Amino acid sequence: MKPYYSDDAVTIYHGDCRELLEAWDAGLGVISGAVMVTDPPYGMGHRSGKAGAFGDCAIAGDETTDARDAVLAAWSPRPALVFGRWSVPKPPGTKTTLTWDKGDLIGMGDLSLPWGPSTEEIYVLGTGFVGKRGRSVLRYQGIGPYQQARVERVHPTQKPVELLRDLISKCPPLASVVDPFMGSGTTLRAAKDLGRKAVGVEIDEAYCEIAAKRMAQEVLDFGAAS
Repeated sequence: MKPYYSDDAVTIYHGDCRELLEAWDAGLGVISGAVMVTDPPYGMGHRSGKAGAFGDCAIAGDETTDARDAVLAAWSPRPALVFGRWSVPKPPGTKTTLTWDKGDLIGMGDLSLPWGPSTEEIYVLGTGFVGKRGRSVLRYQGIGPYQQARVERVHPTQKPVELLRDLISKCPPLASVVDPFMGSGTTLRAAKDLGRKAVGVEIDEAYCEIAAKRMAQEVLDFGAAS
């Protein structure tokens, strides 16, 4: 399969990652020592519910966790870090759960309650992670509309690139990074910043284009996107 974008560190493919599973180890150049770091569809039927850049915006395949589960089943037993949500079942084989504290960013959640969600879960699967033992709560300010002046928001579920750098730095040393639900490329950008090779797959071509432009940046990208 011809890459949508490729450079010395990063390769991007446009398509449904479930249709590319058998090609990962060969055609996608993913070596056995790779680690998956991804923010898949959660199975929550995400819609922004707001007017604006992401108004009434849906996430492809987010009606169920089928895509997530199929990809992780094919990937097992290799290591993975997978974003998720407390209301959705954890992936089978989860060893522990990290919490991303989004600071003062509050999500939609149940609007009938006086509390809004300000965290996400990150599931740890497999082995080989390294680094000094620390807290399982990672605090990185989430990206909301009020931060538009600092960060160009290009995806409705974007993540801070600093958070992804932190996570990838704990992954098996020298391992390539795979993101089958690439979005606009934050995981790949973080991997490239850390000197790792990375492969991403995205079903939405518009996000492939955004990601390709981000990969072409030679300076560290301190912005964020999913």
